[in-house]
Amino acid sequence: MSEAGPVVVAKRVDSGDDADLTEIADLATAAGYDVVGRLSQSRKEDAAYHFGEGKVDELAALVRETDAAAVIVDNRLGPYQTYNIGGKLPSGVEVIDRFTLILEIFGQRANTRKAQLQVELAELRYELPRAEAKASLAKRDERPGFMGLGEYDESRERDIKAQISRIKRDLDTIADKEETRREQRRESGFDLVALAGYTNAGKSTLMRRLADDLDVGENEDLHPDLDPTVESEDRLFTTLGTTTRRADTGTRDVLLTDTVGFISDLPHWLVESFESTLDSVYRADLVLLVVDASEPVDEMREKLITCHDTLYERNEAPIVTVLNKIDRVDDDELAEKRDALDALAPNPVTVSGLTGENVGELTDRIEAELPEWREERLLLPLSDDAMSLVSWVYDHGHVEREEYTDEEVLIEFAARPAIIEKARAKAAMVSAPAQSADGGEAEASVDGR
Repeated sequence: MSEAGPVVVAKRVDSGDDADLTEIADLATAAGYDVVGRLSQSRKEDAAYHFGEGKVDELAALVRETDAAAVIVDNRLGPYQTYNIGGKLPSGVEVIDRFTLILEIFGQRANTRKAQLQVELAELRYELPRAEAKASLAKRDERPGFMGLGEYDESRERDIKAQISRIKRDLDTIADKEETRREQRRESGFDLVALAGYTNAGKSTLMRRLADDLDVGENEDLHPDLDPTVESEDRLFTTLGTTTRRADTGTRDVLLTDTVGFISDLPHWLVESFESTLDSVYRADLVLLVVDASEPVDEMREKLITCHDTLYERNEAPIVTVLNKIDRVDDDELAEKRDALDALAPNPVTVSGLTGENVGELTDRIEAELPEWREERLLLPLSDDAMSLVSWVYDHGHVEREEYTDEEVLIEFAARPAIIEKARAKAAMVSAPAQSADGGEAEASVDGR
């Protein structure tokens, strides 16, 4: 990634110790900036400058000292606060707040049409309440297009609303197609499992571990979007869109989807803009909520609460908490963290996506938590059509028993209820009437569990 220039990062907190600048520095680095200075302040928000005016003077001095091209503030700034801070800084130095930076990163990582639309929607939703204020600021400032805001006419707000409506229609169309695809996958015998969690919790590394030994290529005709590789770099927002791969958990055929990572302090409008991506989580059969076990327990608790607020509002599937990166903590520390987080994460699975430790326990848990399959027994007349049906059952369920005589084939299998119904319908179409193992017609043979 090319460098976007040197920057100073700054943050204000209402009270307590100096603000932690680690995350905003990581975000800045993820966007390609070079962090050359840091400044923080603990005080109540100043309506005019966000920071105290004296602290802004100190910020300006730091910018001059480091020759920074921009200041990135790890807070949400109002348009007038942005204007006032910019007025204290050397000419040409940009002021970027937390959410503008996040949108910049999203824009850099948007490699699909869906991701690009979501980023554009988020940018417009962020801009809408600021359009009028930006126009006023541009008129007051002697330089046209103050701080890159651009010139606004009276129709700008109306244009933004029209663009938002258009993008939402486009995203709805994409969402409908994706829902159709999800149902086709379920009808093909796949269970849908989604990985959720904060950025850098190790979701992509864990996904590679679960799908490491699988040849996705053999299913490209059925699922052309399956990605045989997924990045696992140690940087924020590597996965902006969704990546889907097959995962073998034993008896079940699982499609595992990695989604964009959560970050702290996301406003509601930004989460809403990526709602269609989160549908991969909301509409899954099972959600694996991945948490970095090496982080301080208070930070883990805060992130779990935020994830629960986001997931439990709309998600109906069971959620299993996965404490990842246990290779970075000792047994005593891990036990203490499990006890401290028991109310939020009862009975979690502890794994290391990096080393593979306990991944077998995770696959067992996935199978245990997925919707139960039903069992079926079919007795079919031996024929080419019957053998085609047996092959189809192998592809879409788990065959537990298969026996042949000179005239018949008996097959016992477990599968999703929809697959059971399809198998029975196909059995009815075999040249001679298919019989269940107890002598009745296949349609009447139901042995659910």
